[in-house]
Amino acid sequence: DVRAPENPVPIATLPTPRDRDYCSLGTFGPHNLHENRPGSMQSEETIFATYNNAGVRVFDIKDQFSPKEIAHWVPPIPAKLIDPRPNIALDAKTADLFVTAEGLMFVSDWNAGMHVLEYKG
Repeated sequence: DVRAPENPVPIATLPTPRDRDYCSLGTFGPHNLHENRPGSMQSEETIFATYNNAGVRVFDIKDQFSPKEIAHWVPPIPAKLIDPRPNIALDAKTADLFVTAEGLMFVSDWNAGMHVLEYKG
């Protein structure tokens, strides 16, 4: 709530994935969001986010006080490690995404390249 810009107050947080314990499996947490840019999917009610090893998460924020996860996709673990950084687990690493106006989702992964998904929500 930013009605008082000098004192912003959190009103909600996005839910943590419950389908697995991703924290114990490697790099977990939100990495990037789809941006509502011209020529792409634009929504004031849906957030698309990458979550590293927890894949892509889609949230309904119609009720700003109680956001809900409405879809998710977790890529398979890649066959080989591509990421050159030291001490990196062999795991999915979804990094960035772009959603077209038609619902095609282009998702990059540090270890597995590019995935193309379709959002039908």
